[in-house]
Amino acid sequence: MSKLLTLSRRQCLAAAGAGVLTLGLGAARPASAAVTIRQGYQTNIWGMPTYYLMKSGLLEKHGLTVQDFAVPSGNITMQQMVARQVDLGTYAGPSFIIGNVKGGLVAIAMIEHVGKTARITARKDLNITKIADLRGKRIANQTGSSVGNDLVDIVLPHYGLNKGDYTEVRMDVNNMVAALAAKTVDAMANVEPYNVIAVADGIGTDLGDFSSFDSMPVFMAATPDFVEKNPDAVVAYLKAWLDAAGDFKNNAQKVNDVIYKFYASKGYKMSAETFSTAMSRVEVNPSFPDLKTYMQQQAEILVKSKIINTIPDWSKALRPDFMEKAKA
Repeated sequence: MSKLLTLSRRQCLAAAGAGVLTLGLGAARPASAAVTIRQGYQTNIWGMPTYYLMKSGLLEKHGLTVQDFAVPSGNITMQQMVARQVDLGTYAGPSFIIGNVKGGLVAIAMIEHVGKTARITARKDLNITKIADLRGKRIANQTGSSVGNDLVDIVLPHYGLNKGDYTEVRMDVNNMVAALAAKTVDAMANVEPYNVIAVADGIGTDLGDFSSFDSMPVFMAATPDFVEKNPDAVVAYLKAWLDAAGDFKNNAQKVNDVIYKFYASKGYKMSAETFSTAMSRVEVNPSFPDLKTYMQQQAEILVKSKIINTIPDWSKALRPDFMEKAKA
């Protein structure tokens, strides 16, 4: 009884309003129980760990419910978050930096590395075997995405290809394989599983991935509004991610079955072997390593390219404290 008397009037009202006291039992429910997360995710392979998390039941286990928002690529999720239409979403460093500058978005975790999934695939009938041979060719690229930025600013210049040495065809990643097949483009900068599909179907030739230029850590970002209002829910959410990491490590077949069904439901036809190749290129490890140096380098590239005009304050943009609490 003395504990109840020490609660402030404000705490009592908050508890009653959120329904955290269970009638008859007096037991507290998780502070996250009343929170519904608006979760953005991309339908390429980068978003599939998040898709698995949503379908695994682990969020519900931690007292969370989710409303999902599927888009072709993470930069669109970033734009939705800047507009405050979505609470959480994953994308690589460049898109996160743009989101922070434009909308104050914060990173609450690094979910995966995907440099091996970002690849350049050429039309097979052109018999191109080297990226340097794309001079004068039409390259499909989703402009504004992290892959798109890396392609133009880092990868192609390494092979001596600068703007003007090729024709950039702006295109949604979902349409690139069809464009290769129709011969309206000569190559594509795309992410899995679209590259392995093109190769398996005899449409494309794999020219290489981005991993030697950029390991491409993918961040789980949040709007500052959501983080401020729901700090306990953020910690519970990351605990669910840590549980999901166990499935990726110890029960890969279960994970692959869930994600494979997603692509099958969307009409994609690929063998289980082809799909396994795509998934093997995603390195899932929810954590928060020190990435300030990497992010500073990415931000400087974006400033030089005049995509942003300022460098984020990393002490505010990167929030490892939530992951530390989740792991405690």
